[in-house]
Amino acid sequence: MDTIDPDTLLADLVDANPNLAPVLDDLGLDYCCGGLNKLADAVAQAGLDLRIVIGELSAVEQSLGEPDWAGLDLAELVDHIETTHHRWLRATLPGLTTLADKVEATHGDRHPELHEVSRLVHEIRVDLEPHLAKEEQILFPMIRQLAAAATIPALSCRTLRDPISVMLTEHDHVGDLLGRLRAGTAGFTVPADGCASYRALFDLLRELEADTHLHVHKENNVLFPAVQAAEQSFGDT
Repeated sequence: MDTIDPDTLLADLVDANPNLAPVLDDLGLDYCCGGLNKLADAVAQAGLDLRIVIGELSAVEQSLGEPDWAGLDLAELVDHIETTHHRWLRATLPGLTTLADKVEATHGDRHPELHEVSRLVHEIRVDLEPHLAKEEQILFPMIRQLAAAATIPALSCRTLRDPISVMLTEHDHVGDLLGRLRAGTAGFTVPADGCASYRALFDLLRELEADTHLHVHKENNVLFPAVQAAEQSFGDT
């Protein structure tokens, strides 16, 4: 990426080059829930130097071609989200909470911040698991129904705007929890006396943050706008 326009939306930066996602994470620039913010505005709000940020982003290797999910239709995209992100979360969250408890029990006396880390990990799991279920059992089936319809389908709700609004609110809350995890661990920095389990926990927390941010980006900034456009194509709902 040779030049980056400061007025580019954060979501558009990641759509153009997904390799920018971890850099934005490390800079504390929210491209998922805050994906509709312009780069310049987000940088100013974070108190960063715009020239330095653009330099770091411009140095990132450009992805070859568009991401594999960019051209998917509605039904394909919800299938992709389920098989990629939902499956990963369901496999990861139980072990992550167990590991957080183990590290807290071993190192909590010397590193009391681990008590909050463990609490936040448990809260994230409690929030995310029913969130995934609501998407898989309620919202995503309606999106598949909408995608297959030749005329406006008779959904269980008049419009998908309402369930999408609920999902957006829940995304915001999980994003806040992840932000508190990053802040409380100094960006997932393992202390000098951290053991292998300590390092494994922080590596997994960083992976959770990266995967969830990309997951939410695909829904907030790609899937949900496409759903709303599909509904509008049938006329006012």
